[in-house]
Amino acid sequence: MKIYLAEKGLDKSWQESFEKNIKCKHCGSNARIAFVAYEDGNGKNLCDIHKQGKDGKLWLHDVSATAVYLCEKCLEATAEINQA
Repeated sequence: MKIYLAEKGLDKSWQESFEKNIKCKHCGSNARIAFVAYEDGNGKNLCDIHKQGKDGKLWLHDVSATAVYLCEKCLEATAEINQA
């Protein structure tokens, strides 16, 4: 897994590029990109640390990219994730 700070990570996605700003899930204010954690498939991956259960519990099924945003107002984190 590699970590990309701020806007350098916006294109490190398995789907569409991440947005520079999103709406905070906690207070509704503007949240700015802090970093992106990107798995390139080399080494241990998040999808390998927990098994997907048949009891309805969800977990990742493939390598992922996670963008973490911090709110300008409340400083809470909001994350968006996608998978290959």
